[in-house]
Amino acid sequence: MNSYETNLSKNKANFVPLSPLSFLTRVKDIYPNYEAIVYEDRKYKWKDVYERCVKFASALTKIGIKKGDTVSFLAFNTPEIFEAHYSVPMTGGVLNTINIRLDAKTILYILEHSEAKVLVVDRQLHVEVKKALNSLKKKITIIDINDKHADQSKLEKIGDLEYEEFLNTGNKDFDWKMPDDEWQAISLSYTSGTTGNPKGVVYHHRGAYLMSTGSATAWNMPNGLNFLTIVPMFHCNGWCYPWTVPMLNGRTICLRNIDIKKIFELIEKYNITHFGGAPIVLNMITGAAENDKRKLKQKVYVLTAGAPPPSIIFKKMKQLGFEVMHVYGLTETYGHVTQCAWNDDWNEFDEDKQNEIKARQGVRYPNTEGITVMNPETMKEVPNDGKTIGEIMIKGNVVMKGYFKDKEATEKAMKDGWFHSGDLAVMHPDGYVKIQDRSKDIIISGGENISSIEIENTLAKHPSVSIAAVVAKPDDKWGEVPCAFIEIVKDKPATEKELISFCKETLANFKVPKKIEFCDLPKTSTGKIQKFELRKKAKEIK
Repeated sequence: MNSYETNLSKNKANFVPLSPLSFLTRVKDIYPNYEAIVYEDRKYKWKDVYERCVKFASALTKIGIKKGDTVSFLAFNTPEIFEAHYSVPMTGGVLNTINIRLDAKTILYILEHSEAKVLVVDRQLHVEVKKALNSLKKKITIIDINDKHADQSKLEKIGDLEYEEFLNTGNKDFDWKMPDDEWQAISLSYTSGTTGNPKGVVYHHRGAYLMSTGSATAWNMPNGLNFLTIVPMFHCNGWCYPWTVPMLNGRTICLRNIDIKKIFELIEKYNITHFGGAPIVLNMITGAAENDKRKLKQKVYVLTAGAPPPSIIFKKMKQLGFEVMHVYGLTETYGHVTQCAWNDDWNEFDEDKQNEIKARQGVRYPNTEGITVMNPETMKEVPNDGKTIGEIMIKGNVVMKGYFKDKEATEKAMKDGWFHSGDLAVMHPDGYVKIQDRSKDIIISGGENISSIEIENTLAKHPSVSIAAVVAKPDDKWGEVPCAFIEIVKDKPATEKELISFCKETLANFKVPKKIEFCDLPKTSTGKIQKFELRKKAKEIK
């Protein structure tokens, strides 16, 4: 043992488990009277938010919630789900945020699999939730969110308790404890599986803390920012921003539903500086009616992640005054773990080349120890040639603890010391990653690998195309061929022949879609195209 290890040990003075709960206690102590959360006519200061979280934690403890218990939330982006990111962990419990678009069967599965003791649910979601609860084998405590700003015609009572009434049964002087182990679970998120049951992804306090600090650094987030919640807080815990923003004494503006006109209104009214959104949301913003748009008083910083965005979206957003940074991640990595960090040398390139670079998934976040592209069979890194396809592999403190009650799936995902993402990508000579496809989305035609994303990016450049999604269509001769599904821009019609000809201008013939269908694309609540639905349709197309 060397001298640095003699009589120099961890103790309570020099080692404190990392937890994002410390961000709330700090901001409450330093900025108690600063505005923290705004939702319609509801406004809370940091001292209010802290007190509400403590009281809700106290109320949960009174009904028996303790360390390791699951508390589920089915809620829109309202103050209640923001508060849950603190109140539930204050009890030692684990916050399970559930996708509001799920069907009763899946909700039932999550409630049973997660062993939920409490469900907090918005009354607007009563139809599917009541179906799920009717089949639930065990009794759980149901707490309603009765939002007066929701469409009252769609609200119906679900539980015997109401959020505000329940909160007020708690004690504002409740003596809650910080976790004694930073590896302790803080949240449970279920993946949106396309086949079979969804898997439960477990986050820990350490990872949530580090994701917050890494996000602030990577995005150059300042103190006192105004953050608009467009990303659902049920999705990767809102990319962990319910923990990040308080760290910076930022103000969170809640948006219940995606409404592009309202987004512009809120940007103007509250001087919004930052928000995140899937490419589909950016597409809706750029395609909004002129009378719904507002001229921006200042630059607004935007993160986009989810389905890889076509390069044209960066150009359209820039024209409106938004500065977009492309990031990449998964539910299993607390959200984004790579960024397309900008290099000043690229300022000399023309706009098309710059936008092409911005569409890359980029390089690792400051809080991520390893991102690379490997051959999943040999676990050897692919050459940095921008051509050789491999699988994105990730390692670091912001990789999940594992899949809840699924040791086999966890070990498979973490095989050989790396998290296997399932995303196929190339590594450019400058070390920037660019996704080519999900492993299940790659199209193999006559032995040739075709990237559906490459075709989608090409189609998106056509002025009549709002959104494009490409999947494999079975073919007797080639095995499978590309099939495109298109949402058209309003008042800009196009024909199948016209779009196929457009693709032929830049794509090799075997990559050109053999069939194009015009329709409304099926999407998840976070804006991802449900390609498994499109694959079903493609099989039926003659």
